[in-house]
Amino acid sequence: MCTFDAWRYDWHMSAGHISKLIAVVDDDKSVQNALRDLIEAEGLTVLCFGSAEEFLESGDRHKAACLIADIRMPGMSGLELQANLNAEHYRIPIIFITAHGDAKMRIQAMCDGAVEFLTKPFDNEVLLDTVRAALEGGNGD
Repeated sequence: MCTFDAWRYDWHMSAGHISKLIAVVDDDKSVQNALRDLIEAEGLTVLCFGSAEEFLESGDRHKAACLIADIRMPGMSGLELQANLNAEHYRIPIIFITAHGDAKMRIQAMCDGAVEFLTKPFDNEVLLDTVRAALEGGNGD
């Protein structure tokens, strides 16, 4: 059984954290472009990364207010990225998107602090509502 981690929802309230930058990590360039267009249409800034490693090595990762990540990617998976961030105590709301998810993956992701786990194709409004909730400190319910 997983436990609720309050930091998932209130981490952004710390002093000085006012970022509205959304990081997208997906190895599929067409998914990156579609998500960028969708999220930027809401007035938010998006940075796209083709791999988990690229995101981790980026000097921009600490500027992101929310992370949208694919589960299955070459190299480090989305769940491995989440584990890496958790091990570093780097707190950021994570929304997972996947075409290959199963119940076990979903449970693991959510227990490890993800705010949502969406299966491709997903409803754009559900994703946007989840991003808004993550930025506002809500849980998307």
